[in-house]
Amino acid sequence: MSKPKPVDIDKIDLIRMRDRITDIPGIIEYAHSVGGFSIVPTQEGAIKGQAMKAMEEQTQEQMDQILGQMRTLAVQAKEIQDRVEISHQIYHAEMNFAPVMGGRYFLYKKNNERDVLSLIAPDEWNGEMKFKLCLAKVQLLADHTWKVLIRYSEGEEQ
Repeated sequence: MSKPKPVDIDKIDLIRMRDRITDIPGIIEYAHSVGGFSIVPTQEGAIKGQAMKAMEEQTQEQMDQILGQMRTLAVQAKEIQDRVEISHQIYHAEMNFAPVMGGRYFLYKKNNERDVLSLIAPDEWNGEMKFKLCLAKVQLLADHTWKVLIRYSEGEEQ
């Protein structure tokens, strides 16, 4: 029997060996035993891979487009909700005239904390304004909802 050769540890490339060792030999791309064969992607695999990539890109683009549409619808729904809220407030306010479609009016808060709709703008009062606070400049729309054109805070334009 011949004597085994001593192993020179300094000559072993441990990084290269680490890249060639696995606990699951079925997943490496080269043969892991003397009688094994290497596994290389076939043309069918490449075609499927490209098709899946294109499919994922297209569906992601469509999902992004739908998300954009949903955001637009959410903004429109919020605008309608805001119109309904101000409309309720105006229809519960004092109103001593019949508003006209497209007309622009001013919503005030009276000293008794009740709201009132007026034809007169805050800067059109001669002398002292007879209401406590101007809340908003509004417009009556054709669907009988009210749109806020300018919202005021503490008597100043926001």
